[in-house]
Amino acid sequence: MGLGICYAPAMEMHLPFQAELLVFLAITAILVPVFSRFRLNPVLGFLLAGVVIGPYGLGRLVGDYPFLSHIVFEDVKGVGILAELGVIFLLFTIGLELSPQRLWAMRRMVFGLGTAQIVVTGAVIGVVAYMWGNSGPASAVIGTALALSSTAMIMKILFDRQQFASPVGQTSFSILLMQDLAVVPLIFMVAMLQDKGAGAEQNVMLSLLLALAKAGGVVAVLVALGHFVVRPALRYVTAGAQGPEFFMAQILLIVICAAWATGEAGLSMALGAFLAGLVLAETEFRNQIEVDIEPFKGMFLGLFFMSVGMGVDLLAVMDNVFWLAASVLGIFAIKAVITAGLCRIWGVSLPTSIQTGLALGQGGEFAFVLFGLAMASGVVEKNVGHFMMMLASLTMILTPFYYRLGEVLAARLVKRKANGMTEVMEQYVKGVEGHVVIAGFGRTGQAVAEVMENNQIPYVALDHQSGHLEALRKKGKPVFYGDASQTHVLDKVKATSARAIILAMDDKKASRTAIENIRRHCKNVPIYARARDEVHAADLQKLGVNDVVLETREISLQLAGRVLQCFEYSAAAASRVLDSEREESEHRNDDVAA
Repeated sequence: MGLGICYAPAMEMHLPFQAELLVFLAITAILVPVFSRFRLNPVLGFLLAGVVIGPYGLGRLVGDYPFLSHIVFEDVKGVGILAELGVIFLLFTIGLELSPQRLWAMRRMVFGLGTAQIVVTGAVIGVVAYMWGNSGPASAVIGTALALSSTAMIMKILFDRQQFASPVGQTSFSILLMQDLAVVPLIFMVAMLQDKGAGAEQNVMLSLLLALAKAGGVVAVLVALGHFVVRPALRYVTAGAQGPEFFMAQILLIVICAAWATGEAGLSMALGAFLAGLVLAETEFRNQIEVDIEPFKGMFLGLFFMSVGMGVDLLAVMDNVFWLAASVLGIFAIKAVITAGLCRIWGVSLPTSIQTGLALGQGGEFAFVLFGLAMASGVVEKNVGHFMMMLASLTMILTPFYYRLGEVLAARLVKRKANGMTEVMEQYVKGVEGHVVIAGFGRTGQAVAEVMENNQIPYVALDHQSGHLEALRKKGKPVFYGDASQTHVLDKVKATSARAIILAMDDKKASRTAIENIRRHCKNVPIYARARDEVHAADLQKLGVNDVVLETREISLQLAGRVLQCFEYSAAAASRVLDSEREESEHRNDDVAA
């Protein structure tokens, strides 16, 4: 009985990149948990895995051991094209985190600091390259190509450490965004260096202006389509309840189409994805999109980092180990010093400037594009181009180490500055009595401080995150760098004579350590703390906290109170109900603590 269905023979079934996909999934399933267990950066693991299973690692042994062909990535170029999706999804996620208003507020950093970083760094590296015997055009390409940094590497580290919204995150992103925007002029610069004669130069300049106009038009069209077509289309899909798979398919279509459009316009494909995220950032779909896109971003980014590692030829590194090592150190030193100096000129604090400089010290993805074009056109000799591409790969591999170095140096500078602030803190506290000590000056701590100020209650605040302290102190806020878990810090703020100590920290471990120290040192001072849930609250009460406020409970009670008033409860009646609920919740906490 024929149904008109024809099945292909099993032996003809074959998926593109089938072996590579299996190896990649196996590495991801094993590597990420192991590196997380030992608190190592998974990016480093993917880079090292790429070195091992790439054509210059185990790939060299395939001739002698044919079975290795099943675990070696031979088509690195094809894998690299697929891996670029990781960068695309990463920039899309970054766009979701921002908004057009926030991006416009960053224009001074993006177009000012970002442009200065490219020009000054490119000029200095170009001069160094010229002094080493490269031609003028080749030196210009080398300088500008190595002035660029790796968006994928830095943004991945910032997201993993939840530092994208920090000063170093915002400063780094501003510079990286300008570098992405500079791709078109830099590509045409290579073409201009290749062509000879005034007529050729005029043709290149005309082509550059036309390309920039085309790119600007594409960006404008993308923004317009996002507002007038994409948003209504998403609302239509969700209103029709077609299912989450249709919503996910539409998001993927939007991201890929936006990336393709900017790529066709000569811009970075990742820039198109960033614009798509920016358009959707202020819609009601933002949170769901972030959740849905996260697995795609993580998987393809891992593949991207592996593709970078695959480009490292260990034998070539060993043959040129001295010059490569010297060049890696030189590039990081030049870029770190210049970027940090420019950040200081633009008003960034010294610790953040140093951390940003070291974070952006590596070469970037577009260095491979520019060197490839320069070698193909004869502007850069092939042996020089290959050396520079190897240099860019090695600097990317070392990025996690240099980023950590920047964190360490910034922390030491902050501590040194904090020691200098000790005298200021002592002078302020000298005449204060009956004050409140606030440990942790984030949103919760600042809200508590505002109530104290409005009611003329003196307070002293401590925080060990230095990024925002300087700005707060300029506004006259009595906030100082310090850790409430250290006895000498408590002595400096006269904690033993305080009326109350408020722990507004959101870190459970840090909060527990601080409470233990405060209770030993300040036995009679009441302690008030925030808690995430009832179990956490019970744990804090066991340590000696006098009163605990549940974050979720108060929000829930306030919402419930609004609803009760909709059911014709008076404000007083609703308040009595909430007070009763608070008492019952406190009894539950006491039972849990017991």
